[in-house]
Formats: sequence, C-alpha cells, structure tokens
Amino acid sequence: MSIIRDAEIEQLLRDYTAPVFKAAGIHAGAAKIILVGDRSFNAFVADGQKIFVNTGSLMEAKTPNEIIGVLAHETGHIAGGHLARGRQELAKATILSIAGMLASAGAMVAASGAFSRSDGRVGMDSAGAAGILLGPQEAVKRSLLSYQRGEEQAADRAAVKFLTATHQSAKGMLTVFSRFASESMFKTQAIDPYLQSHPMPNERIANLDQAAKQSPFFEAVDAPALQARHDLMRAKLVGFMGASGEVARRYPISDNSLPARYARVIADNRVGRLEEALRGADALVASEPKNPYFWELKGQILLEAGRATQAIAPLRKAVALAAPTAVPIRVLLGHALVSSENPTYINEAISVLANATQRDEDSAEAWEFLSMAYFRKGENAKAQLAAAEGLFVAGKYVEARTQASRAQAQFKEGTPGWLKADDILTYRPPGSE
Repeated sequence: MSIIRDAEIEQLLRDYTAPVFKAAGIHAGAAKIILVGDRSFNAFVADGQKIFVNTGSLMEAKTPNEIIGVLAHETGHIAGGHLARGRQELAKATILSIAGMLASAGAMVAASGAFSRSDGRVGMDSAGAAGILLGPQEAVKRSLLSYQRGEEQAADRAAVKFLTATHQSAKGMLTVFSRFASESMFKTQAIDPYLQSHPMPNERIANLDQAAKQSPFFEAVDAPALQARHDLMRAKLVGFMGASGEVARRYPISDNSLPARYARVIADNRVGRLEEALRGADALVASEPKNPYFWELKGQILLEAGRATQAIAPLRKAVALAAPTAVPIRVLLGHALVSSENPTYINEAISVLANATQRDEDSAEAWEFLSMAYFRKGENAKAQLAAAEGLFVAGKYVEARTQASRAQAQFKEGTPGWLKADDILTYRPPGSE
C-alpha cells in the first residue's frame, strides 16, 4: 500500500472519529487512522485498532457525514472485536477443513475398496474423488463467509448506535451503500449470496434504512465549518492526485471559492508553474492568515523549488498555528532546516525532528532527516541509530540491523542508545523463523 501523510487530513479525520470513538468506548489515542493512496472507495480495519481509509473515499464523499458513517462502521468492527474473533473463526475453519479433508479421504478409500469388491472396478472417477475432497472445504468456506456477513451487519448496527449517541445522522451511510448498490446492480444478479463476505447491497440498505430512520437525528446535517474543512480536504486531494484535466473540470478558473483556489495552487506547483503557485499560496494565506495548512503549502512549494531557507519562516508559522499532533508539518520544517545547510539551524532541526519522532515513532521521514541533522552536527552514533530507526519503521530490517550494529558499537553498553540499537538487532519479524 502507498501510505499518505498529511497533517490537515489526519486532523480532520481525528475530529470526525473523536465523538464516535467516545461513544464506542475506544480510547482515541489507542486507535489510528491511516490514509491509503488509492482512488477506489474503500475503508477497512487491520492490525489491531487501525482504520485504513482510501483517499478515493475522501475525494468522492460529498459531505462529512458520508465519511463519518464509514468510519463509524469500521469503529463497529473494532468495538466488536471482530478482528480477533475473525482470526479465531479462521483458525477454527482451517482445522475443520483439514479434518473434513482427512475424513473425506478416508471415505474415498473405503468407497474405492467397496467398488472394487462389488463389480471389479477400481475406485471412482477423478471427478467423484475431487467432489468428496472439496465438499468439506466448500462447507467450511460458506460457514466462514456467513460469519463475515454477520459481522458486517453487526458493524452496521453498531455504527447507527454510535451516530445516534453523538446526535449525528446515519443518512451518509445510506448514501454510500446506495451508491455501492447502484454500481453493483447488474453484477449481483447472477451472484450466489452465500459466497459473499458482505451482505447483498439491497438487503443491507433495507436493514440500514429501517434502523437509520428510527433515530431522532436522521435529518441532522453537518456543521457549516465542518463542511468547509471537508471541501478543502477534497480539493487538496484532487490537486495532489488528480490529472490536470480533472482539476480543471472540478475546479474551473471561473470558480473563485477557497477550495477551488486551493486545488489550483497545488496543481500549479505540481506542473512547475512556480510563480503562479506562490502567488496563489500568498493569496490563500491572506484570506485565512491563521490557517496553518496554507502556510504549510507555501513552505512546501518553496522547499520543493530548492529554496529551503525561504521555506523555513512559513513552516515555522505553520507549526506554531497547527495542533501539536501535526507531525507531518514538523517533519517538513525539519527537512527545510536541514536542507538549508546552515549550521546555525542544526540544533533547531534536531529539536523539531526529535519532537516529531517522539509524537510519532512510525514517521520514517522524521527519522531520516533527524539522522541527517545528527550527521551534520558530527554526532555519528546518534545519526546511525536514527537511520536504523527510520529503516526499521519502513520495514527494511536487514539495513536497519546494519546501521544499528554500527551505532551500538559507539554507545556504552547498557545506555539508552545501546539498548535501543539492541532492540533492533534482536528483532525478528513474524514468520522469519
């Protein structure tokens, strides 16, 4: 998967999920929302309490309520412990499948002997043998899929419960699932409903429609300020991910709204129209001087243009205005400080990037630039340890161990740096042994 990091979008999704998590009894700090760079409309839960959301979902959802409904559904999976129970069902299904195959193999041997004694034929034909062997597997598969469909329905019901508890409508969920139903209307006519992992669209919508309309908040609408942030998020994603034609189609030059201008500035920068992009970024900052993400965009444009020193001031402003959780902006500022090659900025770079890694240990970029900053300062042991940390979170375990070994040799045994390097050296990813 292509993972996308963006402070503005991450903060908006945190704000979307905060009341839902509270209603579900989930600690907001324990759950994480991860953006996937995929244009399809999809979201899923994996690896404990992590919700993965495709950027295509955010680009296509016209209202916050649509995405909140999707996130509430995924929260239903977390609250219901569906991942852990799903693993148990899968393990049970595997055992049943193996047991069934062994029993079928025994039956096949017995049948083969019976046939040969009664009429002289040797066993049965290959189709008959395959049928006996595959029969138990098919039954187990249908049982597992039935379990998955039940979990999806349970997550739908939980989502409506959470939305009602937070005085929000489930109408957005209905909109999303109705869209799916329309897209799959012709595909599902010849599909066996018992071989699907999700309920059939029409059945799902009927059940959801009944539950959703019982809520006293069914007609509730999103707050205008939240809708405005949602519109900016969609424009940002189109600007960064859409082709020039798509940007022009969605946000024509005649559209002078803030989201349209946002998308066009980003698109101008992508195609190398630097001066136009900078003028547009300055206009955005002038229209909302307290918006940290407009300052971030200006700094990013300058940094990508090779003007690292000029990027520092707007990025400092962005960090000052943004929430402390806006790690990607801190990483961008650290990048600019290091890239300026000005030794007077090195201590600030180390401070900013160390703060970023403390807040988000999974930011490989933060570790990478922190390593560069330590090298510039001449602290090689810390530089190699930071490099090892970055490689480790990126899943490059062999390279991480190489850097950790070099770092550990320079730390005194038992010190924090030595122990951290040792953690990396002794780690073995699941399935490696």
